Amino acid sequence: MDLYLGGSEHATGHLIYSRFWNKFLKDIQVVKSEEPFKKLINQGMIQGSSRFAHRVSGTNKFVSADLLAADGTYQGIATDPIHVDVNFVSNLDMDVDSFRAWRPEFQEAEVVLNADGRFITTAAVEKMSKSKYNVVNPDVICEKYGADTLRIYEMFLGPIEQSKPWDTAGIDGAFRFLKKFWNLFQTGDKSAQPTPENLKSLHKLIRKVTGDIDQFSYNTAISAFMVAVNELTAQKCSSRDILEPLVVLIAPFAPHIAEELWHNLGHDTTVCDAQWPTFDEKYLVESTVKYPVQIGGKMRFTIDLPADAGADAVKEAVLAAEECQKWIEGKEIVKFIFVPKKIVNIVTKG
Repeated sequence: MDLYLGGSEHATGHLIYSRFWNKFLKDIQVVKSEEPFKKLINQGMIQGSSRFAHRVSGTNKFVSADLLAADGTYQGIATDPIHVDVNFVSNLDMDVDSFRAWRPEFQEAEVVLNADGRFITTAAVEKMSKSKYNVVNPDVICEKYGADTLRIYEMFLGPIEQSKPWDTAGIDGAFRFLKKFWNLFQTGDKSAQPTPENLKSLHKLIRKVTGDIDQFSYNTAISAFMVAVNELTAQKCSSRDILEPLVVLIAPFAPHIAEELWHNLGHDTTVCDAQWPTFDEKYLVESTVKYPVQIGGKMRFTIDLPADAGADAVKEAVLAAEECQKWIEGKEIVKFIFVPKKIVNIVTKG
C-alpha cells in the first residue's frame, strides 16, 4: 500500500496487525516488501475551544469576564469558571437567554452584564469532549456556511500531523475567502486576454498548490489561494484563461463551489475530469528589478530597471535619476557598487 493515513490512537492497532501479517507473508515469500505501507501519516487531533462563564463562589450569580479583577475575583469574592455550551457563544459573547434555557439551575440565575449589555466568557483549549460542552456539530456548520467552508477551515487550521484547536470564530474568515473567490467569476469580460500580472499570480499558485498537495501541506496551499485571490481581485482579472485553471485547482479543497463555477463557465462535464493545470516558469521571470539605492550609507530611493541591465547601464540610469542628483550634488563619487538584482551603493566624499 502506498499510504496509510489515520489518527495515532486508531492506527496503533491497525499497524501492529498489518505488520504482523505482512511479515508472515514475506516469510512465506508471497510479498517482497518488509513493511505493509510505503508512507505513514498520523493526522493530529482537533482540539476543542472551551468557553467558561464565571460564577461568584457559593452563589448562583454569573459575572461578565471583563468585569473581573486581575486575580479573577468580583468585588473581592472568588469566582469559579463553569463550562458552557460553545454552541450559544459567539467568539466570547454568550447568549444569556440560551444560557438560561440550557439547564434548569440557571433559569433563575443572576447575570451581571458589562456596560455594553454583553456577557463575556473566557476560553481555553482542551480535548474536544461532551463533558466540556465544546463539541462542534459539523452539520450545524454546514447548514450555516456550507460544506466547502468547513473543509477549507479544517485544512487551514495547521499542519496535518499537528493537533490543532478548533475555534468556530475562524469559520468567518474561510467563508469570506470563498465569497471573494466566487465574486471573481461574477463580473468582467471572460474573453479578455490575461495580463502578465494575471499569469504570474496564476502560475505562482499552480506551483505552490501542486507541491503542497504532494507534501500533504494543505494549510499552506489554502494560504496561497488567499494571496492569489487578493492579487487577482486587485488586478480586476476576469479572463477565462485564468479563471478556469483556478476552479480546477480549488476543486480538491472546495468541490461544491468548484463544480458550480465549472458549469457556470459553460462546461457539461464534471470538474473532477478536468486536466490539472501545468506550471510554466516563464510567467514568473521578472522583466524588471526594483533596486534600492544607497548613498552615503543610507537608503535614499528605489528605481525600477530592466532585469537584464548590465553594470554600465545601471550606473548611467541611477546617476541620471532626479532623486540621485540631489544627494550627490557637489560631492565626489568615490565608488559605485552594483550588486545585480540586489542593491546599488554609491560612496561619496565631500
